[in-house]
Amino acid sequence: MGINERFFCLDGQWNVIHLPERPNGFGIMLFGDRNHYVDETCSLWKQHKERHALITALINEGYTVFYSHLYGKHWGSKQAVMLAKRVYRYVMKFEILNPNIHMLAEGMGALAALGFIEEMPTFTRSAVFLNPCVNIGEYLLQEKQNQLFHKRIRKEIGQAYQLKDVDVEANFTKPLTLNHPVPLHIFHEVAGTTFPFSLHSRPFEQQALQKGLPVSLSLQMPKEHWVGAPLLISFYKLYEKNL
Repeated sequence: MGINERFFCLDGQWNVIHLPERPNGFGIMLFGDRNHYVDETCSLWKQHKERHALITALINEGYTVFYSHLYGKHWGSKQAVMLAKRVYRYVMKFEILNPNIHMLAEGMGALAALGFIEEMPTFTRSAVFLNPCVNIGEYLLQEKQNQLFHKRIRKEIGQAYQLKDVDVEANFTKPLTLNHPVPLHIFHEVAGTTFPFSLHSRPFEQQALQKGLPVSLSLQMPKEHWVGAPLLISFYKLYEKNL
């Protein structure tokens, strides 16, 4: 089954909607990692073999899949979250979809996804995170061993948040947490990832469970990052009974 798609631009940022031939009425919003991009004709999710296979399976299941460039390396900035909300509203205006959407976030994209959930909890049906970053402060500490890379990352994050270089680390002393009962499942590799599960997914899961929030974590062996689409689809379908 082929992929029908529509590209559109908001605030100078390209976005794309992948449309299924047989819509099931539900949408999935993607939030990509640092290497994620969308331009006027293509995206990482189309060019990367495993990512393309994953979204193709979701589209073939009937899901409308959409996502944005979100200013590139945004690190979950307020600007990126505001644009994600605009993209959501655009899609809801022009597509016939249930207003409560699923999410799929990878790496750094989890920061913007959590920002969206914080501001739009009633419109978030469920979420899946892949090897997420949820603690910028821990990531900065982790990368201090490589001074050149640390300097580059600190500058990148400072630009995203419009902070002076010397102020970056002081602004990220606390990890992000989930504050709303949005069902969320995390798939995280046990080794070889940019964001170790012991510093990100595990503490995030524990904090959520202490609040009684529906967060679960599956640890994977290395090279199993791209979970099969049936696992994602079965999780999403658990939360489609109540429209």
